[in-house]
Amino acid sequence: MNTLLIGSGGREHALAWKISQSDRLGRFFATPGNPGIADHAECVTLDVSDHMAIVEFCRSEAIDLVVVGPEAPLVAGLADDLRDAGIACFGASREAARLEGSKAFTKEICDLKDIPTAGWARFNNAPKAKAYVRQAGAPIVVKADGLAAGKGVTVAETVEQACTAIEDCFEGLFGEAGAEVVIEDFLTGEEASFFCLCDGKTALPLAGAQDHKRVGDGDTGPNTGGMGAYSPAPVLTDEHIATVMSRIVQPTLDGMAERGSPFTGVLYAGLMIGEAGPQLIEYNVRFGDPECQVLMIRLKSDLLPVLLAAAQGRLDECKPLQWSDDPALTVVMAAKGYPGTPQKGSEIAGLDTISDESVTVFHAGTAEKDGKIVANGGRVLNVTAMAHSLSAAREKAYAAIDRIQWADGFYRTDIAWRALERGV
Repeated sequence: MNTLLIGSGGREHALAWKISQSDRLGRFFATPGNPGIADHAECVTLDVSDHMAIVEFCRSEAIDLVVVGPEAPLVAGLADDLRDAGIACFGASREAARLEGSKAFTKEICDLKDIPTAGWARFNNAPKAKAYVRQAGAPIVVKADGLAAGKGVTVAETVEQACTAIEDCFEGLFGEAGAEVVIEDFLTGEEASFFCLCDGKTALPLAGAQDHKRVGDGDTGPNTGGMGAYSPAPVLTDEHIATVMSRIVQPTLDGMAERGSPFTGVLYAGLMIGEAGPQLIEYNVRFGDPECQVLMIRLKSDLLPVLLAAAQGRLDECKPLQWSDDPALTVVMAAKGYPGTPQKGSEIAGLDTISDESVTVFHAGTAEKDGKIVANGGRVLNVTAMAHSLSAAREKAYAAIDRIQWADGFYRTDIAWRALERGV
């Protein structure tokens, strides 16, 4: 199968790493890719916003499957245009991608299908939003309605913090994403993520994971796109997973199909696990980043034919996927300044000195300059390890980080602290 992968981050490097292991793989392209992805695929320069250019490339190279990594091309309708051209695409349609592109849209689906989630309200102006917050009190959650690269959510501990977050949204901090805000009740419990492959009617469970959104140790500082993750998630029991599938995932698929916009691709459910059982925080319509990295490390089955089956509506023919019992953990190395303005261009050395075969370093925001790897983004490297225990995986990941020479990088030192406190 000739395959084209869209994207350039750590998630896409992990997908490229896994797809490249398939016996079914023919030629493998990626756009735009990164230096890590280039070890597995032929990186080509294409304008992803020019959908017809992508279609023409697929036709010229006889591409059998396009795998879209990031959410923005899905929200822009790339999958629709590929399918209209007769090209199989793993990824949500423009309408189905609204599950991530609009938090209010997801809440409407939850209300329609009685999916457990936090109480909510939506606003298109600051005064009314602030009045609601003052009446409701804190803690409370303020979200930019649209895509904000994982940075548009504020868990406000005070009314003043909530009002500041509302001002940030309506004053343009998140661009068009903040033109409306969704304000939610504060949920108590522990967050986890669960992933399914979907073909519009059937959901094939993947696995659970937990990530670390705050930039600093002890879950302090501002939210980021994710500073580390591990899988499986101890807080997600088999009973919880059964509830997620029956009360959250399948009703969502049914609701989307009833709207005439069946969901195809990967459905990422951000969950709160509390006394009330699993509740939906939000959906993403792509593999998480950095959760994808730990999922791909643990996945034993061939990923490529399952992605094609999802794209072609044949998931009911697929057997359950096989997973390693060993846990995996990834630590994000970020550039100074992240999640604000990161410092770019600094050299990263020592990657070739990591010899532990149970450790894989995925490139998230790198570039090659004069034969050297340099930082080219906020989250730059994902140092990922798998071992017989979570504590052993963490030791391996941090030992590998010690070998990486990057003066302008930083990372959290406490990834998986919640699970390790349980003695996992």
